[in-house]
Amino acid sequence: MKKIGIIGAGSWGIALAALLEENGHDVTVWSKFEDEVNMLKENHEHVTKLPGVKLSEKIKLTTDLKGTIESCEILVMAVPSQFTRSTSHMMKEFVKDGQIIVNVSKGIEDVTYKTLSEIIEEEIPNAEVAVMCGPSHAEEVGRKIPTTIVVGSHKRSIAETLQNVFMNDVFRVYTSPDVLGMEVGSALKNVIALAAGMCDGLGYGDNSKAALITRGIAEISRLGIAMGGKAETFFGLTGIGDLIVTCQSKHSRNRKAGELIGQGKTMQEAMDEVKMVVEGVYSTKAAIGLAKKYNVELPIIEQVNAILFEGKDARSAVNELMLRDKKIEIECSFPEHTND
Repeated sequence: MKKIGIIGAGSWGIALAALLEENGHDVTVWSKFEDEVNMLKENHEHVTKLPGVKLSEKIKLTTDLKGTIESCEILVMAVPSQFTRSTSHMMKEFVKDGQIIVNVSKGIEDVTYKTLSEIIEEEIPNAEVAVMCGPSHAEEVGRKIPTTIVVGSHKRSIAETLQNVFMNDVFRVYTSPDVLGMEVGSALKNVIALAAGMCDGLGYGDNSKAALITRGIAEISRLGIAMGGKAETFFGLTGIGDLIVTCQSKHSRNRKAGELIGQGKTMQEAMDEVKMVVEGVYSTKAAIGLAKKYNVELPIIEQVNAILFEGKDARSAVNELMLRDKKIEIECSFPEHTND
């Protein structure tokens, strides 16, 4: 049994708290919001973000960040990506040397272009930082629907420790050393999911969605490899796997926000209606900055950025993508035949 602190009481943090408690661990959930903690104590579920997923009375619920960190061996960072730096900064004075922090949020900081694990390492250099991501909606994990995910760490021992902590008969955990590739794939798939939602909102069909997903993973992998990620990662669970589920699922807030934009709502109107953090909006700016830094072409993401921040019409963006210069899909030579 491990003592585990969940930093953040959103839908993903709550789903993982329920899973870890069922795995036999001593779990504490921290939120900075007293009213959220009181609601969880009263209802034993998050009635707005994860209704129907009941929490065991054994799970401790608190606003005491210092107490949570000092009493736990492993910390699960489950705050929205734009609060990763500020939360890490608050945590740093309480974290013990070598304490494991596994980040389960997805995103890239839009000012520094740092991944979330890089932010945590920068703010808390004495911690052992890992990541966990893959196709895993909280709504399904909370209902014990079979899910497969990946833990990434630069140290095999840390990855295997976390694999043992999280894994059970409905939650299968793989390990990977490619932390960077995992984080790039997990962050940028939210941008492509916004585009997938726009396709839905415009009334396009399966052909359009399949093309978007396929060309989307090409863009993600092109940038990720340029940054130092491994090609295999982008065609695994944290790349194409996470992209498929986020572009297709009714649970995806990024896809839903994109759908509303495709129907004619502004970015802010769409975010307000979704009522949850739409990570892809923040990752889009970072992706554009990284594309310039690494001189990588990202046509889909560039159009999403234009729609979100430059007022471009979604239908016009699709037309522009369709009318781009002719390309070859596979970079290899056609065989030459003398009789052609």
